Amino acid sequence: MNSDPIAVEARGAKESQVLARVERARRRKAVVREERITLAHGAGGRATRTLIDAVFLEAFGNPLLAPLEDGATLPLDGARAVFTTDSYVVSPLFFPGGDIGDLAVNGTVNDLAVCGARPLYLSAGFILEEGFPVADLRRITASMSAAARAAGVSIVTGDTKVVQRGKADGCYVTTSGVGLLERPSAPSLTAARPGDAVVVSGPIGDHGAAIMLARGEFGIESGLRSDTAPLHDVVATLLDAVPGQVRTLRDATRGGVATILNEVATAARVAVVVEEDAVPVRPEVTGVCELLGIDPLYVACEGRFVAVVAGECAGRAVEALRGHPLGEDAAVIGTIKDDPPGLVLLRTAFGGTRIVDVLVGDPLPRIC
Repeated sequence: MNSDPIAVEARGAKESQVLARVERARRRKAVVREERITLAHGAGGRATRTLIDAVFLEAFGNPLLAPLEDGATLPLDGARAVFTTDSYVVSPLFFPGGDIGDLAVNGTVNDLAVCGARPLYLSAGFILEEGFPVADLRRITASMSAAARAAGVSIVTGDTKVVQRGKADGCYVTTSGVGLLERPSAPSLTAARPGDAVVVSGPIGDHGAAIMLARGEFGIESGLRSDTAPLHDVVATLLDAVPGQVRTLRDATRGGVATILNEVATAARVAVVVEEDAVPVRPEVTGVCELLGIDPLYVACEGRFVAVVAGECAGRAVEALRGHPLGEDAAVIGTIKDDPPGLVLLRTAFGGTRIVDVLVGDPLPRIC
């Protein structure tokens, strides 16, 4: 490596220029330049955030919506409730480890859980295509019922619409959920601070990789299964183990862990530094990602969360998670720094450092 002081200074100046350009780009007012919606707008990455900022926040902006957490915290006569909603369009509807039914229940339960709430009630809305097999609908609703029982929630209201043949893709499901905040403080994207540790609850990318293989486009057989699971119990385990020391919680769905870390960096105005060797990834997921040319950090999970915890509590947090079946492979993957604010940096296995930015679109559409 060239250790000449002038060369080192030049590299540093170039890096500073790159970081400054990234920062300026992120500060620009959000503008949707496309005249029509594209798949990228639903992928959870930069195009999605632009659509939210430029269209939805502009139209609906209010103090409850503006934080853009996974759910809205509602004050109710001395109590605090969390309300969330999500839609599911996964393809195929049935995949190794789950289906659209338990995915819809678990996804909404998890959004409540990472807000610090105890999930209680769900609604379920169905858009069905003319000709959809009733047997498949029964299979989906049976899966939802089983997932709701496992999560300790009740599906208490819903709606059904049917559209003409060819106007949908079999079945779409929307679930909304209500839960109670019973702890004095709740995790927040803005709460991360320098010195904190970044923890993942287990191997990443299982769900997205399993969905891609289930589509049969690559002719690859694998035992890889989706990680879809309700996270409320393992989240409670973490919150009880280090009370008041969990700054941020997010389930790593669309856009994967990388997108969550960028949201933290942007909201809290901190730097997130990730150690590549510390990120748990199954060999099968690594293989699929290499085949597709995708970084596992961007691949969706449906039973994993990212937590930012006080640095001095990281050991206790990981120990508690590893004592739970859904957190057996939990790991500290990085730290929170003060500079450069708003950016996620990855220290690679080769000793270099690169920026982990938010993707514009998603190389794996229709995964949830």
